[in-house]
Amino acid sequence: MLTATVLALGACPTAAQAFGEDADHPPAGPSGGASGDTLTAGVGTRVTVRQVSGPKGGSSAKPVAPVDPNWKPPACWYEPVATPEQLKASVESLKKGGDLVHVTPSLSWGEELMVNHYEKGETQSDGAEGYKNFNIGKKGKFWRGVMNPDVKDTIEARQCETNLFWQDADTVPDIENAPTPKILAEYAYNKVKVPKTEVELKPEGKSTVNLPTWVWLDKGEFEPVKVRAELPGTGIWAETTAKPVGLHLEPGTSDAETFPADGDCPADEDGGIGTPYTKGSAKEDPPCGIKYLRATGGQSYEMKASITWEITWEGTGRAGGRLPNGTFEGTQDVTVQEIQSINR
Repeated sequence: MLTATVLALGACPTAAQAFGEDADHPPAGPSGGASGDTLTAGVGTRVTVRQVSGPKGGSSAKPVAPVDPNWKPPACWYEPVATPEQLKASVESLKKGGDLVHVTPSLSWGEELMVNHYEKGETQSDGAEGYKNFNIGKKGKFWRGVMNPDVKDTIEARQCETNLFWQDADTVPDIENAPTPKILAEYAYNKVKVPKTEVELKPEGKSTVNLPTWVWLDKGEFEPVKVRAELPGTGIWAETTAKPVGLHLEPGTSDAETFPADGDCPADEDGGIGTPYTKGSAKEDPPCGIKYLRATGGQSYEMKASITWEITWEGTGRAGGRLPNGTFEGTQDVTVQEIQSINR
C-alpha cells in the first residue's frame, strides 16, 4: 500500500553516493527531500538514455519542439532504488549520526519513520503495513517516485510523492504512473537531438532575381535519429526515433515564389528532401526552392527553413506507436543580385 505525502522538496549538500546507486547508473540531478518523519519523491531519475543511431550534431544539435502545443512528457513515475541490505545500511548510518554514507545526498528522511516502519514493522497511521527488518531475505527492492527532471515542479509532477514501498523481484507495480515503455519513450522525446537546420543552396553565395534557388538537404546529415531509454533493474526499455519527413521554406520577403507554391517540400522515399542542383538546371523550376523577384539592395533576406521530424517509438514486449511530430527551425541569410545570369 502506498502512502502519499505532499511536502516541499529540498536538497542535502552531502556528496555521498545514493543507496541503490551504482557507478554505471547514477541518478540524474536532485532527488527529493524530507520533513519530519516523511519521505518524499525526487526529481532525479535512474533512467539511462543514449543515442544508438543517426548523426550526432555535437553542440549544434538541439531537441525538436512538439507540433502539438498541448503535448507534455510524463511528469513523474516510480523506480526501484534500494535493496533491503542497502536500506538497512542507510538507516544504520543515519542512527549513528554519520555522514549519510549509502544515503542519497538529496533524499533524506526522519529516523523515527525509517526505524519504526521499515525496521520494526510498525503500521503507519494511514494503515500502511510496515516492513520487518527491512525485508532482509526477500528478493526485490524498495521503490520511490521521481519527478521528470525535464519538467517544472507542478502538481502533476508531485503525483508520485510517496514513502518507499516494496516491490517483489521481476515485477512492476500495478499502479498509476508505474514505469512503462511508453513513459520511457516519452521521456526520451526531449533527449532526441537533431542537427542544426541548414539547407544546401544553389547558386551559392548570391541568388539572382527571377532565377530559382535550388534547396535540398544533405541526406548524410539528416538521417533518422534513434535514442534508447532504459530503466535498470526492470527490463523496461524504449527506443524513440525521429525521421525527417518534410521541409517548409519561408523566403523572408513577399517578393518571392516558393517551389512548391506552399513552401512544403516532402521527403522522398529514400528520406531525401529536395533535389541537388546539376549543371544546366539554372532556369528550371526546382522540386524544392525559391525564386526571388527583387534584389536585396546590399542587404540579405532571412530565409527560414523548418524541418518536420516524425517521431515513433518501440519498446519492451513489442510495444510501440507514434508521438507528436517535432519541428526544428533555422535561418539563413540570402543575398539576391539583379544580373540575369548564373555561373554554370
